[in-house]
This record gives sequence, C-alpha cells and structure tokens, in this order.
Amino acid sequence: MTAMEQTSEFIRVCAAEDIPEGTAVHADIDGVPVAIVHAECGFRAIYDVCSHAEVPLSEGEIDGCTIECWLHGSRFDLNTGQPTGLPATEPVPVYPVEVRDGDIYLSLKPHNNLGV
Repeated sequence: MTAMEQTSEFIRVCAAEDIPEGTAVHADIDGVPVAIVHAECGFRAIYDVCSHAEVPLSEGEIDGCTIECWLHGSRFDLNTGQPTGLPATEPVPVYPVEVRDGDIYLSLKPHNNLGV
C-alpha cells in the first residue's frame, strides 16, 4: 500500500474495510515500513520491522493487542511498542492512527518517541 492523501500531519493509508479484524497489512509511508493492524483494541500502527530479527511484523500473528513476530516469536504491545515476549528486548515505534469517514489515517510522529 502507498499513501494517497495527506491532511496536516496525518496521511490517508487505506479504507478501514480493507483490514479485517485480526489481520495486519504492510504500508510504505514516505519510505517508512509500517504495519497497520486491526486488533481487538482497534486499529494500530507499528514499525513493520522486528527489533530482534529485522523481519516484517505485518506477517505475524495478532493476539489481543499484541503482534508476534513469525520468525522467533517476539511479541510487541501495539499501544506502546514494548516487547512483551523474548527474544526481542528493544521496543519499536508506534504511530497515531485515526479513522475518518471509513478511512485510516496515520501520523509518522511516533507515540513512544522512538525514531528509526
């Protein structure tokens, strides 16, 4: 997916209906890999690279409000980016998400002040 429309600091990514609950998609937003996740806690956006093995988190399993890396099983909290399961020990950036008129928008200014 690619960004289509920008309003202030938020960028339109896709329609909310394109991401069924329990799934994640990869989006390249201005060169930043982002996983857009539809979890039990709603829509979330997290840096789409595991801090342990550098593989896409968007290909992992979603459980509650966490995402698990498919390669070694590291888990990350979708609200904070903090690892909740080893072997990862470093957090990843999480990004603000808004749903407007059925579309998903996100900002590349991380909630957790982590840069890439």
